[in-house]
Amino acid sequence: MRSPRRRPLLVPVLLCALVVFVSRPSGASGGADGVSGSGISAEVARLYEEAAVATQQYEAGRREAEAQRERARELEGLLDRQRREISVLHEDLGRIARAQYRTGGGLPVAARMLLADSPEELMRGQHAVWQADLAVNNAIGKSRRAEARLAADEAEARAEWERLDRRNAELADMKGALQRKLEEARERLQGQADVSAAAGSCRGAVRLDQPEPSFTRAWVAPVETYEMSAGFGSGGSRWANRHTGQDFAVPIGTPVRAVGEGRVAKVTCGGAFGMQVLVQHPGGYYTQYAHLAAAAVDQGERVRTGQWIGQSGSTGNSTGPHLHFEVRVTPELGSGVDPVAWLAARGVEL
Repeated sequence: MRSPRRRPLLVPVLLCALVVFVSRPSGASGGADGVSGSGISAEVARLYEEAAVATQQYEAGRREAEAQRERARELEGLLDRQRREISVLHEDLGRIARAQYRTGGGLPVAARMLLADSPEELMRGQHAVWQADLAVNNAIGKSRRAEARLAADEAEARAEWERLDRRNAELADMKGALQRKLEEARERLQGQADVSAAAGSCRGAVRLDQPEPSFTRAWVAPVETYEMSAGFGSGGSRWANRHTGQDFAVPIGTPVRAVGEGRVAKVTCGGAFGMQVLVQHPGGYYTQYAHLAAAAVDQGERVRTGQWIGQSGSTGNSTGPHLHFEVRVTPELGSGVDPVAWLAARGVEL
């Protein structure tokens, strides 16, 4: 069963920057497909980050728009209650008017005083009616002003979430354009990797723009965002005996990280593992990163925790894009240990 693990990329960027990203050309000239080997690897890495940023921006905008919609619904509820209160006040005013009519309200006050048995009592009653009338009219005026304010707030809230919807539609278009460019670049990257793997000769390390070191731990997962697929020791027709590592289902071109500091023991192409990097760590353990589409390090190079050492692919004995990750006690196949348990013992939960 797959165990999803999501970790968002926290890369702040403005909407106008996304417009620039989408509109700029796919890559520089060089090589048969218009982009050199290093160029296409760098382009995939850049588009990978930009697509993640676009997704993050879109999701933030969607949440903001939904919050504005909720505010508009709340204001509509306030308006409904206010309208009901005004209706009740109107009914009260109608009752007062009818009572005045039944008690002679149609006559001028002076005439009613002449006809009344007790002018003083009439004046006290008339004063009470005036006060009630004034109170009702004040309440109606106040409610109508409140209704106008609430209606204005509701219109403002609705206009705001409509604006956010328009912005999110623009972000969705940009995200889609970035994703299409990324897929095209991934296909070219995998095509170059397949040629290298078929020839059994790597084309040399591609130099990617490394992220700023930000790890406080000595060990990390080999990829940042992933779904775990085939596990250590599992059976299957693709393996002679049992699966010797842990697979991470990731798209082509996903940056692959050194799980800890060490030295690159080997970079090879061809065979069942396709393009692969083997890193030796202090203490004698080795980690293998296989089925790559590109290697970003050379043999003998020192690497730090979290450094990008390659990009995932589907070279060698692979039915789809993924990273095959092994932990070995020797450089040779067959000396592997369970990578999940090995990383867990070092504080990395997959």
